[in-house]
Amino acid sequence: MLTDPLFIISLLGMTACLAIWLNDTLKDEESNKKNLLVENLTTISTLFGLLMLISIFINAGDLGIVLLFGSLISLIILLIGIGLKNQEIISSSRGYFIPLFIIFVLRTFLYEPYQIPSGSMMPGLKVGDFLLVNKNSYGLKVNRIGEPFALDGKPDYGDVVVFIPSSNPVPYVKRLIGKPGDSIRIIDKKVYINGTPVNKTFLKTEKETITKRFRNSSGQIFTRDKEVIVDYFTETLGDRSFVTRNIRDENIQYPSEWTIPPNHYFVMGDNRDNSNDSTKDVGFVPRENFFGTASHLFMTWECWTCIPHFSRAGKIN
Repeated sequence: MLTDPLFIISLLGMTACLAIWLNDTLKDEESNKKNLLVENLTTISTLFGLLMLISIFINAGDLGIVLLFGSLISLIILLIGIGLKNQEIISSSRGYFIPLFIIFVLRTFLYEPYQIPSGSMMPGLKVGDFLLVNKNSYGLKVNRIGEPFALDGKPDYGDVVVFIPSSNPVPYVKRLIGKPGDSIRIIDKKVYINGTPVNKTFLKTEKETITKRFRNSSGQIFTRDKEVIVDYFTETLGDRSFVTRNIRDENIQYPSEWTIPPNHYFVMGDNRDNSNDSTKDVGFVPRENFFGTASHLFMTWECWTCIPHFSRAGKIN
């Protein structure tokens, strides 16, 4: 995100607007004649701000970096105002610094909201669920990707982890299955860690309708509904128990085995036959790519025309 030309242009534009406002405010009252640029400064800076938001959205960027920059810049201007004893600069910059800094601390070091975009963690987590990501589970850091600078914590078996995969800048949420050095084997949809099967107890069977994607001979992708039989199991891993979902006669594959390299982890979705995880394109997840654990579900909003509800709110297993 920091190397994106759109982000750089928006950052430079907003900085220039700030410098113009600061220069105009410091002028003597007699010479403080507003020109056309100064009169439209708010509109111009708003446009640059929208460009920055577009850049963050396109690159799935971390808003924490922007909040940090905003906090530092407003603090510098506040200190300039205090040094010059200019009440207009002090009051304006203080009105930005205090809320920006509070939001930065809360979002970067405590909790960050996250919405589930897919059904890979069903049945526990569904599309439209809003989660709180505990940002200090694995240590404190400003950027989502990188080593923590304090309170370093270790990911553990069964954690519901939120991370940035190496192949895609978009946050994913999965279940942590394996640690560095572990051997993970999957035989007939049963997971083995270092030769020991994960405790798995049958829960129930249901008939469901799923929507599948197909590609025809001309390359066009289309969808089709299909009735399937779904088996649910209760699995226990570490100190966590959770429900997994297997679709009969789907995702049939030969027995597979992986050895996890140093400083990497193996993750899977609870919806075992419909999850892009370490068994597929995501691969092993580097330690520095974890930025927290999904700790609480606080709201569900399934579509734009749906009414948000809190019936599923609670702690995440």
